[in-house]
Amino acid sequence: MKLSKEILSGIKRSDISVPSGTIFLLPEKILQFGTGVLLRGLCDYFIDKANKKNIFNGRIIVVKSTDKGDTAAFDTQNGLYTHIVKGMEGGKILEEKIINASVSRVLSAKHDWEKILEYASGKEMQIIISNTTEVGIAYVEENIFENIPQSFPGKLLACLYRRYEIFKGDVNAGMIIIPTELITDNGKKLKEILLQLAAYNQLGNLFIVWLQTANHFCNSLVDRIVPGKVIIKENEFGYTDDLAIMSEVYRLWAIETSNEQVRKKLSFAQADSGVIVAPDIYKYRELKLRLLNGTHTLSCGLAVLSGFKTVKEAMNDKNFRNFVTRVMLDEIAPAIAGEEISDEEAKNFGEKVIDRFSNPYIEHQWLSITLQYSSKMMMRDVPVLLKHYNKSNTVPVLMAVGFAAYIVFMKSRKNKKGEFVGNANNTDYIINDDKASLLYEHWKQKNINLIVQQILADKNLWNTNLNDLNNFADAVIKNVTVLMYKGAKTFIKTI
Repeated sequence: MKLSKEILSGIKRSDISVPSGTIFLLPEKILQFGTGVLLRGLCDYFIDKANKKNIFNGRIIVVKSTDKGDTAAFDTQNGLYTHIVKGMEGGKILEEKIINASVSRVLSAKHDWEKILEYASGKEMQIIISNTTEVGIAYVEENIFENIPQSFPGKLLACLYRRYEIFKGDVNAGMIIIPTELITDNGKKLKEILLQLAAYNQLGNLFIVWLQTANHFCNSLVDRIVPGKVIIKENEFGYTDDLAIMSEVYRLWAIETSNEQVRKKLSFAQADSGVIVAPDIYKYRELKLRLLNGTHTLSCGLAVLSGFKTVKEAMNDKNFRNFVTRVMLDEIAPAIAGEEISDEEAKNFGEKVIDRFSNPYIEHQWLSITLQYSSKMMMRDVPVLLKHYNKSNTVPVLMAVGFAAYIVFMKSRKNKKGEFVGNANNTDYIINDDKASLLYEHWKQKNINLIVQQILADKNLWNTNLNDLNNFADAVIKNVTVLMYKGAKTFIKTI
């Protein structure tokens, strides 16, 4: 029996949070770009919790932007999905089983574009949220009227322009736009791209003024490990669920605004202490981006090369756990500590991250973490590397290992489909990275020294020449050589 609103009344288990029928009558207040597990396991979690407490009282229309997969499961299940929260909090095991009813409908940008534009102009619509990965917030020069826009900013601009037309430029029809992509000042950057795209599309000064003054673009930060889907067994839950997910207990959604009207509309923040609405979220962003995400990114290539499939498995290996702990606490934390983040704050946050990585209930796949590996390295780890050099002008030994593992991981061949395929421990893996072709070309060189130097010098990867850093290239070359000829599992024992 499949999860749907028709079977909710028959679910009698007291340990499952089941929505009441009245939730399905709530108006649609949020347009969400992205069906990914992070949005469903964090932002939609907060919305659902607030609705069940009669605080926010609004549901979500989700836009599926990519061609991969379809919306059939969401349609069949009326947007419902099971969310299992499991982990440690305050030294105790905590577990929640929730049937999330925050999603009203899921529409495909490819097949339902006119409907999306119509719903974006709904009278009750107030908020737009997105998570389109780090590469999603990028300027693509395109006519937003000729076809369905290719980029997320193009789609967003088309929705806002339709809303502007429907409401005849009413300043009260503006939206609160909260991107959650993990880039610094994501709201500000998204606004800049929209203004540039609006000018290219010649949308007129009146619209541009409305875009700037009636709409509020909030920088935001999200933090929760949501590794992916889980299997729901009918004999255990009383139903099956093709959309079920699991997450850790820890949760954070920091939203930056000093506007009191915006704060009032974000009333879901009252339902959970994990939502922080504040005038400045720099500290939260920097701690999370560098210590959690930066460590993940510096470690993922080494983990795959070592043969570890999940974070939990790797953290059970004392040598790999030691690498993760030391790169985070001995190199990243001191680099980011300064006027706004104390040494103690960085250390305490880092120790919590170690506990989160070690969560025995989370099956977080390392290969999933390598998605858009190059962009993540550039955004998350290069700034820390530069801060380290500004402070000490010495090689950060473990960061150099992380960069070497990235270079070896990205060594690939092309298959018949044109995909870039890497190999570790006689096992192939697909490299899902916009920069894979660049690395493929660099690896055509026969000399490892030259390969590494060319990659570190490539400003298309790093926006800077990493060969300029004192002795860094030499350290990375040495590490790449060892990884290539001795293997990662042997290497981490010697670090």
